[in-house]
Order: sequence, then structure tokens, then C-alpha cells
Amino acid sequence: MTRPSPKEVKAMTDVAGVPADKEVAERIANSIGPAFDGFAAVAGTLPMDLEPATFLLVQATKVSK
Repeated sequence: MTRPSPKEVKAMTDVAGVPADKEVAERIANSIGPAFDGFAAVAGTLPMDLEPATFLLVQATKVSK
């Protein structure tokens, strides 16, 4: 996953039911951007990279031999 833009943050807050104005979306994008940059090297390799809820499902699945 790449660093979210203010436009993407605005869309996410609207969908979550916590609308934020343009300036707030820009501040959120700027504040969480470094975390996304820090994980860029391992993006796609973590078990819960895309969907944390799926991670729980996968962990609960029993492996048959």
C-alpha cells in the first residue's frame, strides 16, 4: 500500500461516517505518510497487509494434512 493522498483520506473519512474537511485530510495524510514510507520495504509480505479481518480468519483456519 502506498502513502495515502489527502483526497484518499477524505474519501475514507466520509465512508467511515466521520467526515473531515480538506485541511484536516491533508494533516492526516501528512502525519501518517511516514509510517507508510517506513513499511514500504516489506509491503505485501505481511500476513495482514491488505485486510486485517482476513488475517484473523486465516489464523483460525486449521491445516489438513
